[in-house]
Amino acid sequence: MAVIKQSAPASVDEYIAGSAPEARAKLEALRAAVREVAPQAEEKISYGMPAYSLNGPLVYFAAHKGHIGLYPLPEAIEEFKERLAPYKTAKGSVQFPLDAELPLGLIKDMVRSRLEAKAARTATRPRKGRL
Repeated sequence: MAVIKQSAPASVDEYIAGSAPEARAKLEALRAAVREVAPQAEEKISYGMPAYSLNGPLVYFAAHKGHIGLYPLPEAIEEFKERLAPYKTAKGSVQFPLDAELPLGLIKDMVRSRLEAKAARTATRPRKGRL
């Protein structure tokens, strides 16, 4: 029996449209929250999921069975560990249950913090080729 491999989505719109119906509204809300805080970030598919980057990775998210995964990288998980206490977390990820409301304020704060950290690193990084 041949295994049929589904192709990766080409866009975030395609990713959301191909997600489970119960996850779509939350994915749209999450996308809108990220875009509100980081409108200048590039939106793309990376590692098979929606990703946002600005001078490198900013945040990723994905729909899973039973939850929405947010991947803001380890620094944000550590910084927001107290506010993330009600959720299952790992080194660089947090799981928001599908049957609960998304904490959009917290998500926006995490994205904002990632932007600020990236801006601070960029400002202190020496320019190549210049003295």
